[in-house]
This record gives sequence, structure tokens and C-alpha cells, in this order.
Amino acid sequence: MDSFYKTHQYLVKHVCSPVRRGLMDEIDWNDRLIGIKGTRGVGKTTFLLSYAKEFFGEDRSCLYINLNNFYFTDHTLIEFAERFIKQGGKVLLIDQIFKHPDWSRELRYIYDNFKDLKVVFTGSSVMRLKEENPDLSGIVASYFLRGFSFREYLNLKTGSTLSAYTFEEILSNHKEISNTIKALVNPEIHFQSYLHHGFYPFFLEKRNYSENLLKTVNMMIEVDILFIKQIELKYLHKIKLLLNLLAKNAPDSPNVSQLSNDIMTSRATVMNYIKYLKDARVINLIYKQGEDFPKKPTKVYLHNTNLIYAIKSGESDRLALLETFFINAVYKGHTINQGEKNSTFLIDEKWNFRIERRKSGSDTDPESCYFSDDSSETGPIPIWLFGFLY
Repeated sequence: MDSFYKTHQYLVKHVCSPVRRGLMDEIDWNDRLIGIKGTRGVGKTTFLLSYAKEFFGEDRSCLYINLNNFYFTDHTLIEFAERFIKQGGKVLLIDQIFKHPDWSRELRYIYDNFKDLKVVFTGSSVMRLKEENPDLSGIVASYFLRGFSFREYLNLKTGSTLSAYTFEEILSNHKEISNTIKALVNPEIHFQSYLHHGFYPFFLEKRNYSENLLKTVNMMIEVDILFIKQIELKYLHKIKLLLNLLAKNAPDSPNVSQLSNDIMTSRATVMNYIKYLKDARVINLIYKQGEDFPKKPTKVYLHNTNLIYAIKSGESDRLALLETFFINAVYKGHTINQGEKNSTFLIDEKWNFRIERRKSGSDTDPESCYFSDDSSETGPIPIWLFGFLY
């Protein structure tokens, strides 16, 4: 147990979290079983360690463990939790829970039998904590850690403490909000950098960002899809080829029959692979209102703009970048469908939007998102402002 404490103390002491994530205040820390899912690379480990540092400091009642540790090859979580409690443990932070066999059953046992212990664990975005794990039904509070918003990136780059706004606040008061922000910083000079490399926290590391991101995408497929969904390794190439084809054509409507021929598998398997890529937060799918999987999506987008630059070669279409940014920003807490009439997207089944690029030959017109209803049009809303939703 001492080795775990030493590792915990070292990691907490050296954790680097230059931006306090908004999710820290959204979680109800009174719950006894909390699951934090997130895309690979968004900083789930850093989030756990930051929580330990902020709320517990050097207090040994909180302990971080990673299930990559070989100790857990011949010891159960139940055994470890019992030992931890006997030494005064109150809060157990478990990283990469899916690496442990029978993890959901053991968490259920811990929850039912160790009433004074709180467990916070991280998992992959493809995991369905409640739907696929009946042991956890009704007892786990599930949250999702996203990559950096444009607001978080801007705060980091400028040393600001800009606040987030709700979707409704942006719609009704975007001019005043935009002016308030621009009085403090110039968001537009940082926007392109964010589109290229601002979503994943490892842009802070002194490594080639695109190469690091490509490695992360491969890990998403190899671990978050193949391992967790128990797909045989021999199908890895088909999934990677499918992603490459989807990326090349994004944001077009997928031709499932052609994709089926290209990767030499059935239409049903193609649709399942597309669903897995969505669950892993590699792509986003847009459907007509009232439709969802297993229906064919109307459009496929990469999950965020950083992936466009990393996966696609050559020049990136500016409108596709803006639409990808908008979807990624708005998906938190909202539904997005194919737009009606001349609009691009329908939000929460009531708001139609269309995305526009900067007018030709003009550097002063903002790249904008227009909101329209049946009777009027208000706008333009600077599209970067939707990066302030969290």
C-alpha cells in the first residue's frame, strides 16, 4: 500500500493543470460512485489528480490508483478497497477502470458494503456505464469530460478568466457578450490556432501535436473500440480504412454501399463501425429530425477540427471547419439535427442555424452563425462565441 501512496503523492505534487476545468464544479461530489468518461487524450487522469490536489492536498484519506498496475493482475478491487479503508481511506480515485476484469460487479460490491467509501473512476467514451452494466444501474453518477473549449483555450493563452454562457444567453444577448469579451481579449486572433491544435490538452507538451494526435486516434481505435467492444485485431485495418474514407469525404452523406465494398464487409458492419467511431468521439453524426442509429446519417463530420488537420491531407475546407467547430461546441447539452430549408443545423428541434464564411475579399466581417425562425433573422453571431458554452 505504501508504494501506492508514494505514487499518489508524487503525481499530485507534479500535476500540471493550467486551466481549471468547468466539470469540476458540475459534479456533485457528494455522490458515492462517480464515473467520468471522456475521449482519449482530453485529460481524465489530470482531472482526477487535480481533484485530489484541490480538495485533499496531502491528506491520505484520498488515493489515486491506475489499473495498469500489475498489482491488480492477482488482486481484486474489493481487496484493495478493504485495505484502503482500514488505513483511513475515504475517497478512492480509479483510473482506467475498464482494464480490470469484472470491474462493474466489484464496484457494485464496494458500493453496497463499504458505505463510508467514495469511488470516482474514469472510463472510455465508448463505455455505456448504465446501459451495458446492470450492476451499476441506479447507483452511478455519470459525467463526461470534454476537450478544451475555445473559452478554456483562450483563458490559458491570455491569462484571462472569461466566463461561460448558456446557449440561450448567446442567442438573446450575443452582441453585448461579444463586445464584453473583445474589450478584454481579441478572440479572433486565437481562433485559428484553436481550430488547429486547441482541443486536446497535450498541445501544452513539447512534442509534435499532429503526430501525438495521430497516435491518440490509433489508441482510440485499438483500445477504445477493439478492446472494449471485443473486436478481433484482424478487423483493425478495416476500421482505420473506414475512418480515412469518412474523413476524406466529410461532411458528405456516407454512401454505405460503396463503403461496404471499399472495406469488404457488410452494410450492417459498416454502420456498426460508424457507431463505434462516434462513441469513441472520433466522428459526429448528423441525422434528420426524429431519426437516429441504425438509420443512415445525413452527414458525417470528424469530432473536432484538430482531427481534420491531423487526418486529412491538403487544404481543409473552411466551411467544413466552421461547421465541425459548431457541432463540437454545441453538442454539450443540446441535440443537433439536419437543418430545415436553407439552414445548416436544427438545434433542440426549434432553432435553425446556418453557418457562413467570411465574405470574399473582406477581413472585417466575422465568420458567422445566423439564427433564424419563421418570422425573422437575428445575427450575425460570431461563430467563436459558441466556444463559450463550457
